[in-house]
Amino acid sequence: MKILLKDAAILYWDVTLKVIQNGYVAIEDNLIKSVGSVSDLHLLEWQPDRVLSLPGRAIMPGLVNTHNHAAMSLLRGYSDDVPLQTWLERDIFPAEDCMTPEDVYWGSLAAILEMQKSGTTTFADMYFYMDKTAEAVLESGMRASLAKGMIGLGPNTQEYLLGSREFFDTYHLAGHGRIQVMLGPHALYTCPPDFLNEVIDLASELGTGIHIHVSETLKEVEDSYRQFNKSPVKVLEELGLFEHQVLAAHTVHVDDSDQKILVEKQVGIAHNPVSNLKLASGVAPIASLLAQGGLVSLGTDGAASTNTLDLFAEMKLAAWLQKNYTGDASAINSEQILRMATIDGAKVLGFDRVGNIAAGFKADLIVIDLNQAHLTPHHNLASLLAYSVQGKDVETVIIDGNIVVENGKSTRIDEKRVVAEMLERGLRIKRDATEGMTEQRKQL
Repeated sequence: MKILLKDAAILYWDVTLKVIQNGYVAIEDNLIKSVGSVSDLHLLEWQPDRVLSLPGRAIMPGLVNTHNHAAMSLLRGYSDDVPLQTWLERDIFPAEDCMTPEDVYWGSLAAILEMQKSGTTTFADMYFYMDKTAEAVLESGMRASLAKGMIGLGPNTQEYLLGSREFFDTYHLAGHGRIQVMLGPHALYTCPPDFLNEVIDLASELGTGIHIHVSETLKEVEDSYRQFNKSPVKVLEELGLFEHQVLAAHTVHVDDSDQKILVEKQVGIAHNPVSNLKLASGVAPIASLLAQGGLVSLGTDGAASTNTLDLFAEMKLAAWLQKNYTGDASAINSEQILRMATIDGAKVLGFDRVGNIAAGFKADLIVIDLNQAHLTPHHNLASLLAYSVQGKDVETVIIDGNIVVENGKSTRIDEKRVVAEMLERGLRIKRDATEGMTEQRKQL
């Protein structure tokens, strides 16, 4: 379909952030054909199938969420206000043991629905039963970087590697390229060096990247020093992991020498401020990494730890945290935050021609209704989008040239069915996990 969006303010990147106050975007098939001022539309000589006149709206690139565990939307609010290890070991792991492949499908679909309606058009995921998440991605029209989670402990390590190879062969570039597959070793503390060497070899063979949690907590770093006499970042560097495209989730506790490595190797960093604060993991030194030329993006983490998948909320907190963390109100600005959430997020995930509104880029964009009290006046569009917009202000979402959300409603997903499935499955998981814990106590 040929779609013309016009009469809106358009935010895009041309080295720096640019805004066309009364502009148009012409979309043909899955690509942006042309972007410009409405006054120049007569030069286009192009007949659209559909025209959307959008006065009082802003059009910006779709948001890119670079770290998520989508199916954990089933565990939203399941365990809150407890330390990380208690949260994981007492509550989350037993609940995950009760999840079926169909649970993962519906949990992923619910997460995709939430993300799309709040402006996210691309996300990165690492979890189990990942083929079910891939199904949800394909059906919903979403764009995603998917990694089948791997644990390098115990007797089944080769099964993880084989499963990841099969998942890559099946889903890499599926959906006309909307899915890209990475390898997903969970973290250094669950994937010892010998196993990571096998992951690195497989990444080389497949020509793909690696999605891994890095230095999320102080305990993780302290344990690494006890075991290896060096930080997780330095262990991974010595293994040669950073010679590949790497998506490093969190990087909260990284000292100056760690930061230097991450910057020099251009490791893609997924900053998850809401999850890190809620679980009391700490504050990642994002302003410092950016100042050194680091490649930083934004993620939400799973809804079990972050409770909402609204990337606009992550934008605000990411900026405010760094300002307070450094004591410098100018440490990070709205343009940097918007880059992290769009074009740099796409770069971190290795998606080509995604994250910008420019001719030849994939038609992934969102329309935001600015005709609201909390979004007026319009002194500075970048500041408005980074600091004032909420996910609920997103009106229309286009992914790969297809309208997936229109007037705030999904065009692809049965929202009522998703809600019903989530309510039923969430209750069953809680019941099964609770009964399992009770039975375990009886056996002790």
